[in-house]
Amino acid sequence: MLNLNTRRSTYIANTLAAIVLTLIVNFSYLISMIVDERERDREMYRQERQEERERYRPQFEGTLHLSPDGYGYLIAENGDGFIMPPGWEVHDNYDAERNHDGDTASPRDHHEQHWFNTDSVFVNQAAIFIYNLQDGDQILGTLNRPRGNANPSLDRPLRKNGEDIAPVVYDRPNRNEEFVIQLLFYFCLSLIALTVMTFRFDANNFTVRRYSLRCALTLLFIACCYMFTPVVDWGPRSSEITMIMQLDRDNPLDWMVVSKYLIVLIVAFLYGRIYGMLLKQQQIQIENEHLRTENLQTRYNMLLGQISPHFFFNSLNSLSMLVREKSDEKALAYIDQLSYTFRYIIQNGQNTLSTLEEEIEFARAYGELFKVRYADKLFFDIEIDPELNSWMLPALTLQPLIGNAVKHNTITRKMPLNVKIYTEGTTLIVSNRKAPKIEAEPSTGIGLENLRNRWLLIAGEEFKIVESDEFFTIHLPLQRPKNG
Repeated sequence: MLNLNTRRSTYIANTLAAIVLTLIVNFSYLISMIVDERERDREMYRQERQEERERYRPQFEGTLHLSPDGYGYLIAENGDGFIMPPGWEVHDNYDAERNHDGDTASPRDHHEQHWFNTDSVFVNQAAIFIYNLQDGDQILGTLNRPRGNANPSLDRPLRKNGEDIAPVVYDRPNRNEEFVIQLLFYFCLSLIALTVMTFRFDANNFTVRRYSLRCALTLLFIACCYMFTPVVDWGPRSSEITMIMQLDRDNPLDWMVVSKYLIVLIVAFLYGRIYGMLLKQQQIQIENEHLRTENLQTRYNMLLGQISPHFFFNSLNSLSMLVREKSDEKALAYIDQLSYTFRYIIQNGQNTLSTLEEEIEFARAYGELFKVRYADKLFFDIEIDPELNSWMLPALTLQPLIGNAVKHNTITRKMPLNVKIYTEGTTLIVSNRKAPKIEAEPSTGIGLENLRNRWLLIAGEEFKIVESDEFFTIHLPLQRPKNG
C-alpha cells in the first residue's frame, strides 16, 4: 500500500490513476481500432467483388457537358458511346447479362434496350464533385441500370481524357497517430486534474470549503482545456487532426468530447474525496503508532518519577529516625502509609483513570510521609465536594504535584508550606506558595511534563497552569463518570 503522506507516493498514485482514466475515456478508440482491422479485410474483399462486377457492367464513353444547376450529361460522338461488356448478348426483345461466374441473368424487358441505344448518360453532382470532373472532359465510365424509360446514369468514371482515374481514397489521419495524440492529451489532462485535487493535501485541514475550492479549480482547468482538445476535422475529401477552437463551425460543442470531460471531472472529484479519506486513515494509523510509543515512554517516565531512589531513601531515613526516637506507634503508622503509597503506585501505574476519592485518599497518605520529615512545617488543606468523589481523572495525578511542591520550595518554621487541594465546580485545583530554595535541587524535568503528556493522552485535553510571583496553581478539569 502506498504511503500517501509522501509526495513521491502521491505522484505515483496520481500517475497510475491518470493512466487508468485515460484508457477509460478512450475506450471507444481501442474498440474502433480492433473493428477497423476487421473492416479493412472486409472492405478489401468488397472492393475485389466490386471490381469483378464492374468488368461485366455496361460502359459508356462521351464528352461531359455541365448544366448551370451542377449536374451534367455524357454525350457520345456520332451517337455511339455504348460499350457492351463481355458476356452480353442482345436480342430483339430482351438482353441477358452474365455475371463474373458465367451465369446468365434473368431476361430484361424490351424497354431496357436503350442501354445500348442511348446517346447520353446522366451524371449527378456527387460524381462531378468527388472525381473533380470538368466541362468538356472525355469520360469513360460504368453505368447504373436505368429506371423505367429514363436515361442510364454514370456509376463510376474509369478514364478521364484518356487517363485512368484512381479509386477514390479518403484522406484521413493515421489511426495509430490519432490514437497516440488522444492518449497523450487525455493523460496530461487527467494527471493535472488529479494533481490539483491532491496537491499539498493536508488531512488535518480537510474541510468542505477546501474541497469545494479544489473542485472549482479543477472545473476551471477542465473548461480552459476544452478548446484545445484534439479532434478530427472531417472534410469532404480529407480530414486532419486539429483543435476544437480551429474548427469552422458555429457550435463549438462536441458532445463526445464533453462526455469524456465529464468522466474526467467526476472521477477527479471522487478521487480527491477518496484520497482525502485514505490520507486521513493513514495519518490516524501513524498517530496511533506514535501514541502507543509515547504511551510506553510516558509510563516508563511515570514510574521513573514516581518510584525514584531519592524518594525511597528519604522515606527510609524518615523511618529510621522514628525507630531511633523509639516512636513505635509513629513508625508503625509510617510503615502503613508507606506500604499503602507504594501499593497504590504499583497498582495504578497501569490504569488510565482513577476516581477523585481514590486520588485524594492517596494524597493524604502520600502527604503524611512528607509530614514526618517536615514536622509542623508542612500542611495540607483538602476540601473536596463529596458529590465529585466518583468523578474521574488520570491516575497518579496528585503525586508529582505534591512532590514538586515539596522539592522546589523552602520549608522552614518561619516559612511553612501549605498545599491546598480543593474543587471549584467540576475542576480540581492544587495550589501552593512559591518560595524557591537558595540552592535548587537537581531536577530531571520529567515530573510535570510526564503529567502533561498523560493528561493529553488519557483525558484528551491539557490542564491549565496559573503561575505568579507568589503562587503556583494548576486547574485540573474532572471527567464525568461513565455511569453518571
